[in-house]
Amino acid sequence: MSRLTAVAVVTLFSLATAFPAPALNASTSIDQTGRTFVHLFEWSWDDIAQECEDWLAPHGFDAVQISPPMEHITGPQWWTRYQPVSYKLVSRSGDREQLRQMVSRCNKVGVKIYADAVFNHIAAGSGTGINGTKFGDRAIPGIFSQDDLHHNDNDPSHNCGVKDYNNQYNVQHCDLVGLPDLCTSCAYVQQTVGEYLHDLASLGVEGFRVDAAKHQESGELKQLLSKGPGGYTFHEVISGANEAVQPSMYYSIGQVTEFNFARQLVPNLLTDGKMGYLKTFGETWGFMPSANAVTFIDNHDTQRGEAQLIYKNAPLYNLANVFMLAHPYGHPKVMSSYAFNDHDQGPPTGAVHQGSNLNCGNGEWVCEHRWPQIAGMVGFRKAAGSSKVTNFVGDMNNDAIAFSRDGKGFVLINRSSNTWTTTLATGLAAGTYTDVLADSSDATITVGSDGKASFSVGSMHATAIHIGAKLA
Repeated sequence: MSRLTAVAVVTLFSLATAFPAPALNASTSIDQTGRTFVHLFEWSWDDIAQECEDWLAPHGFDAVQISPPMEHITGPQWWTRYQPVSYKLVSRSGDREQLRQMVSRCNKVGVKIYADAVFNHIAAGSGTGINGTKFGDRAIPGIFSQDDLHHNDNDPSHNCGVKDYNNQYNVQHCDLVGLPDLCTSCAYVQQTVGEYLHDLASLGVEGFRVDAAKHQESGELKQLLSKGPGGYTFHEVISGANEAVQPSMYYSIGQVTEFNFARQLVPNLLTDGKMGYLKTFGETWGFMPSANAVTFIDNHDTQRGEAQLIYKNAPLYNLANVFMLAHPYGHPKVMSSYAFNDHDQGPPTGAVHQGSNLNCGNGEWVCEHRWPQIAGMVGFRKAAGSSKVTNFVGDMNNDAIAFSRDGKGFVLINRSSNTWTTTLATGLAAGTYTDVLADSSDATITVGSDGKASFSVGSMHATAIHIGAKLA
């Protein structure tokens, strides 16, 4: 949750007993090389299940990040999902049984589920959740009392507010945008949250995005997560220059969101004549180590705030995603949005899958992960694996680039206003390859015995070939 998010609130419910869960890989350094996941933001569980079967598995997506599955406050705004009222698995996306069936169907076709886990805070104000749970006065009766939250000395009914990002205590013990801050070092809180994570794992959930991780001290968070089932974890830590809390503090407990990836990549696409600078893109630009990083062009917070490119900025947004998926740095997350006109607007009421009709690109669900230039790059990334960038070329007055992934793939990205016609060394073996980004499925590129191939890449378009798409 961004600190820029409008009033957001979270509430939780206590589980009476620990839920048995299948053992998960407890490693925090799971190798994500070549893997891509997608955030199906605000999708229903039924829609996600069908999408796993119909599109994600066939196109090579490794996993889905789902919206928070716990009970949340009532209201149409998107941020109500970040205002859970209990750990009961009832939300705008569906109920517990629909969640269970979705996870099972996705897992059967090889697509993992990562749940957005919100436990930094509980609900501000008072009211009743979507499933009838009541909350208020910095407490949830029968679940959390005021003493289970950070609070002022001798006054559990009040706490400081986050306002000084140069002060670690203020960031991690005070209330974020008015949200009562849970005592994540307290044994009872850790046990309660751990039981919730075990419950999700018992349904087959294999990983978690930790919301507002920056506002939880890393050692306390590590201890809390040890009460859970293990598995893949990545942490929302919004980096800020010279701030007291830095992403590096969380490297030992999972991957971390690299906000500087888009911040530094996108200006080179927005400004004429700068794409050639991307030749050295990566850790040398001051990014966190690649193995630690989750990358994205935009996410559900930034597309309503700081993001310089979102779905509304196609085709440049397309090209930014092509570069992200073509370049070996980090573990990429593709954003899949719904159309919105204001910051608070919630999701459409209509389903994505409507019988034989697909409700994408019709002014409701955007479905960027289905855009050919994005979907086609998922297989490219898988085929490229850990191979390094070679044969980098800048052309068209530095408004077009091409590079190899060391014998595994070759990509060309043209942001210029003209068609780019060129012959380049691809680093690939001789043969005929499918252009995985072409509008037509029978478009091919021939690589000669010298490893070179001729290309014609349209304005604001990209072309990509890889060993997994070699025909002969």
